[in-house]
Amino acid sequence: MQVEPPLLLFSFLPPSGMSVLIFSAAMGILWLSTVPLTTSLIAQTQGLKFLSTLAGLVFFSHQVGGFLGAWLGGRLYDVSGNYEAMWIAAILFGLLATVIHLPIREQAGRLAQAEFK
Repeated sequence: MQVEPPLLLFSFLPPSGMSVLIFSAAMGILWLSTVPLTTSLIAQTQGLKFLSTLAGLVFFSHQVGGFLGAWLGGRLYDVSGNYEAMWIAAILFGLLATVIHLPIREQAGRLAQAEFK
């Protein structure tokens, strides 16, 4: 299990307005740190012609998944009285995402050589 440093730090700080500001600043810096990596992977696998459209679709689907996860978790809790069904669904979706991403083979980038004349 990966623990984000801001979350770990936040758990040791006494509750105060300043600790919330520190946590918010750290999460603001780290929250979207995967976007450049995801965008470069899209560019490598799909090319640059439709990069902005595809990156927008990836970000949009992330937001839809976040909404559905939160809403469905609450809905399943209301129906069943516990989160067990949501945990099972989250694990299954995680396994599905793993299987979908297994065929991806990243290409090593080449560094440009400077030419001196």
